[in-house]
Amino acid sequence: MSFVTRPRLITLAVAAIGSAAFVLLKLPLPLLLGPMLGCLVAGLLGARLQGMGTLGTFMRTFLGVAIGSSITPDLIHELPGMGMTLALVPVFVLVIGLVGYPFFRRVMKYDHPTAFYSTMPGGLQDMLIFGEEAGGNVRAMSLIHATRVLVIVTATPFLLTLLYDIDLSIAPGQKAVDLPLSQLLLMVAAGVIGWKGAERIGMFGASILGPLILTAGLSLAGVIHSRPPAEMIWAAQFFIGLAVGSKYSGITARELRHDVTAGIGYALLLAVISLIFVEAAILLSDRPALEILLSFLPGGQAEMAVIAIVSGADVAFVVAHHLTRIFIVIFSAPIISRWINR
Repeated sequence: MSFVTRPRLITLAVAAIGSAAFVLLKLPLPLLLGPMLGCLVAGLLGARLQGMGTLGTFMRTFLGVAIGSSITPDLIHELPGMGMTLALVPVFVLVIGLVGYPFFRRVMKYDHPTAFYSTMPGGLQDMLIFGEEAGGNVRAMSLIHATRVLVIVTATPFLLTLLYDIDLSIAPGQKAVDLPLSQLLLMVAAGVIGWKGAERIGMFGASILGPLILTAGLSLAGVIHSRPPAEMIWAAQFFIGLAVGSKYSGITARELRHDVTAGIGYALLLAVISLIFVEAAILLSDRPALEILLSFLPGGQAEMAVIAIVSGADVAFVVAHHLTRIFIVIFSAPIISRWINR
């Protein structure tokens, strides 16, 4: 099957138009939110959209490299200081489960596997795979998770601008022409090798975690000493936003009424739970409130990492909390689901 298909060309065009509209309107994160909301609108209007496949996955590796390059010897010395807030993450996941599962099961009337794996705030692809194996409705789960990410990631930049007066239009790094060619080649190589190596051993989130781990090793060894240029981060934003928005392709009126409404309701519940844990973490830690807020908002790992980079937050701190959440969910969810089912 050819990579260049009509739905893909339409998706790229819609994403580009969405980005341009956000730039013209001077809205925050135009290369992330523009494609996301542009594809959402096109999907609601009946356009047939399609993700970018391998190209989109490759672009995500830039984000893994960006996160990995922020892991330095200085950060390793700071790890003990993260203990108190990281300890809240398992409790955070437990509370989400205790609130979310009854919401989907009793209020929205989904079957057990669909309700359970729609609740779990782990990696999107992993939850869809687990849910499908358990007999859940993959389309409903996909729309619910996409809506959760869409609502939280769309609201967060406006929240940051309002609360912290952060300028999210600043370039998220140096220009490519200002970095040595050797560093750029090392980053691209670390992205591809890390991605394919992690994929080969079956690691979850291989396109981000593989490059992250390999780049972190090279950063700690002093081989990579720069963050990816702004152009790489912008490319990653664009394709991540497109991937979320394209999940609304072919959406029906019933799915809009039931699944998207369920996703919006769940996102609002998560927002309330998250803010409670943010307040608790602020009391337990001396970290900036911005970093704690981004650490406990359960948008997608990739999307929250992008916002952390652009806002100037400590990316490694934020990502450490999201990876802990995803790790707990992925390794505990199948066991708990089978126990509830019995």
